[in-house]
Amino acid sequence: MINPTETAPRRRAVLKAGIAVLAAAPATALAQQKLAQSAVQYQTSPKDGQMCSNCVNFIAPNACKLVDGNISPNGWCIAYGPKA
Repeated sequence: MINPTETAPRRRAVLKAGIAVLAAAPATALAQQKLAQSAVQYQTSPKDGQMCSNCVNFIAPNACKLVDGNISPNGWCIAYGPKA
Protein backbone atom coordinates (compact mmCIF):
# COMPACT_ATOMS: atom_id res chain seq x y z
CA MET A 1 0.00 0.00 0.00
CA ILE A 2 1.24 3.53 -0.82
CA ASN A 3 1.77 5.85 2.08
CA PRO A 4 -0.09 9.17 1.36
CA THR A 5 2.54 11.20 3.21
CA GLU A 6 5.20 9.98 0.75
CA THR A 7 3.27 11.07 -2.37
CA ALA A 8 2.14 14.46 -1.04
CA PRO A 9 5.46 16.29 -1.74
CA ARG A 10 5.55 14.97 -5.33
CA ARG A 11 1.91 15.87 -5.90
CA ARG A 12 2.54 19.41 -4.64
CA ALA A 13 5.55 19.79 -6.93
CA VAL A 14 3.54 18.67 -9.95
CA LEU A 15 0.67 21.03 -9.06
CA LYS A 16 3.04 23.97 -8.58
CA ALA A 17 4.71 23.29 -11.93
CA GLY A 18 1.33 23.06 -13.66
CA ILE A 19 0.15 26.32 -12.13
CA ALA A 20 3.35 28.07 -13.24
CA VAL A 21 2.86 26.86 -16.82
CA LEU A 22 -0.77 27.99 -16.87
CA ALA A 23 0.11 31.39 -15.43
CA ALA A 24 2.80 31.97 -18.07
CA ALA A 25 0.61 30.93 -21.02
CA PRO A 26 -1.46 34.17 -21.33
CA ALA A 27 1.68 36.32 -21.14
CA THR A 28 3.31 34.30 -23.92
CA ALA A 29 0.21 34.50 -26.11
CA LEU A 30 -0.06 38.25 -25.55
CA ALA A 31 3.58 38.83 -26.43
CA GLN A 32 3.08 37.16 -29.81
CA GLN A 33 -0.08 39.03 -30.74
CA LYS A 34 0.32 42.30 -32.64
CA LEU A 35 -2.13 45.14 -33.12
CA ALA A 36 -3.95 45.72 -36.40
CA GLN A 37 -2.77 48.76 -38.34
CA SER A 38 -6.27 50.25 -38.17
CA ALA A 39 -6.29 49.96 -34.36
CA VAL A 40 -3.25 52.25 -34.07
CA GLN A 41 -4.22 54.63 -36.88
CA TYR A 42 -1.22 53.56 -38.96
CA GLN A 43 -0.44 55.72 -41.99
CA THR A 44 2.32 55.41 -44.58
CA SER A 45 3.50 59.00 -44.18
CA PRO A 46 5.21 60.78 -41.26
CA LYS A 47 3.31 62.98 -38.81
CA ASP A 48 4.85 66.12 -37.29
CA GLY A 49 8.37 64.84 -38.04
CA GLN A 50 7.69 61.49 -36.35
CA MET A 51 8.20 58.34 -38.45
CA CYS A 52 8.54 54.63 -37.89
CA SER A 53 12.28 54.53 -38.69
CA ASN A 54 12.84 56.76 -35.62
CA CYS A 55 10.57 54.67 -33.35
CA VAL A 56 11.80 52.26 -30.66
CA ASN A 57 9.35 49.64 -31.93
CA PHE A 58 10.51 49.67 -35.57
CA ILE A 59 12.31 46.58 -36.88
CA ALA A 60 14.22 47.33 -40.09
CA PRO A 61 13.56 47.03 -42.92
CA ASN A 62 9.73 46.97 -42.68
CA ALA A 63 8.31 45.54 -39.43
CA CYS A 64 7.20 46.64 -35.98
CA LYS A 65 7.28 45.01 -32.53
CA LEU A 66 3.70 46.13 -31.85
CA VAL A 67 1.90 46.53 -35.19
CA ASP A 68 1.07 43.72 -37.61
CA GLY A 69 1.85 43.78 -41.32
CA ASN A 70 4.27 45.57 -43.61
CA ILE A 71 5.46 48.83 -42.02
CA SER A 72 6.95 51.70 -44.02
CA PRO A 73 10.03 53.34 -42.47
CA ASN A 74 8.31 56.65 -43.33
CA GLY A 75 5.01 55.61 -41.71
CA TRP A 76 3.54 56.66 -38.36
CA CYS A 77 0.99 55.45 -35.79
CA ILE A 78 -0.22 56.35 -32.29
CA ALA A 79 2.14 53.72 -30.79
CA TYR A 80 5.12 55.87 -31.87
CA GLY A 81 7.87 56.16 -29.27
CA PRO A 82 11.06 58.07 -30.10
CA LYS A 83 14.40 56.27 -29.88
CA ALA A 84 16.46 57.46 -26.94
